[in-house]
Amino acid sequence: MSAGKSLQIPQFEGEAARQAHADLPAECFERELGREGFFGPASHMYHRNPPTAWSSIEGPIRPRALRPRAVAEATHSPWQAATLAHNSTIAVRYWTLHESMTVLARNADGDDLLFVHSGGGALFCDYGHLTIEAGDYVVLPRGTMWRIELETGQPPLEALLIEATGSAYRLPERGLLGHHAPFDPGVMARPVLDARFNAQPRGGRWQVDVKRGGQIGHITYDFNPLDAIGWKGDLYPVRLNMRDIRGVSSHRLHLPPSVRTTFIADRFVVCSLVPRPVETDPGAVKLPFFHNNDDYDELIFYHSGVMSSRGGAVQLGELTFHPAGFTHGPHPQTLPHLLNHPATMFTGYSIAIDTRDPLQLVTPPEGGEITDYAQSWSASIAYAPDADCNR
Repeated sequence: MSAGKSLQIPQFEGEAARQAHADLPAECFERELGREGFFGPASHMYHRNPPTAWSSIEGPIRPRALRPRAVAEATHSPWQAATLAHNSTIAVRYWTLHESMTVLARNADGDDLLFVHSGGGALFCDYGHLTIEAGDYVVLPRGTMWRIELETGQPPLEALLIEATGSAYRLPERGLLGHHAPFDPGVMARPVLDARFNAQPRGGRWQVDVKRGGQIGHITYDFNPLDAIGWKGDLYPVRLNMRDIRGVSSHRLHLPPSVRTTFIADRFVVCSLVPRPVETDPGAVKLPFFHNNDDYDELIFYHSGVMSSRGGAVQLGELTFHPAGFTHGPHPQTLPHLLNHPATMFTGYSIAIDTRDPLQLVTPPEGGEITDYAQSWSASIAYAPDADCNR
């Protein structure tokens, strides 16, 4: 049976734009109230004052920003890396590796998505050898044994590890975009049984750290268990670099982040926010619009380039948390450019993770959080004509 459509038909009340995110009424701020992460029914409100011009915000809806790089401790195993956020269907860790792994890793709880923020090296797994570098996504199916060797003279590897607990990563339906946008599947690479793989040490004692039910078990071999001489099938790791994603854009309309979905799991999606041209239509909103994404919690990790909507509030290698239940959008520093931006191109690379179930953030050690992040939004009051402080 068809999923059906909403019983409601679009209505207009008061002053409202005919087209969402374009040609707004004078001196107002648009806010989208949407369902299903920009895929479902939505309404658009037109406010006199910025929706983020609060004087205080507390409790579970308070936005937060983390500095995982500032407090991350180097570990040989990804299972020792600090967890940043989690629920029953996802776990997000930040991992720093200063030396080549001395043990192998295997996850029995779900697929892993490894995103390399800096550094690189050689990943060896059941399926062969894969070179990895900054900007790479690597999907590691549940049960894959793997380890990473760092290259001599290269910087430490820093990576975001996103576990699809109890589920598997898939590509989203592309609809009218077709099969080759925003990236051609042909740009994805897989491990190969090459000379580098065959040159691995074969003898000695090797340990595999296996995570199951959040606990770690150990399997020890008196030989290197990465000893495949061949394989076949349609289940294997893949590598995709963010630079190979060609962002979808519209010169006349700001598109929602859902068009940038790269991977999906059972209860969350991973989106790649990559460079794009700024909208040229004079009436179009140039920055992410204010919205209530009340069906999803949102995490954004800032990888490289210049971010379009956060100003100087968040730096590269940091992560923001915007829980369902509060309105967010352009940071106050960028509000003057909402409709008229001086740039012609946004150059930032970021990862957005939208989870259908509420996330639990793990309180980091001292120095691991931007403690005044929520308060920084209140600077929007300068653009609120009805605020007492402006009278």
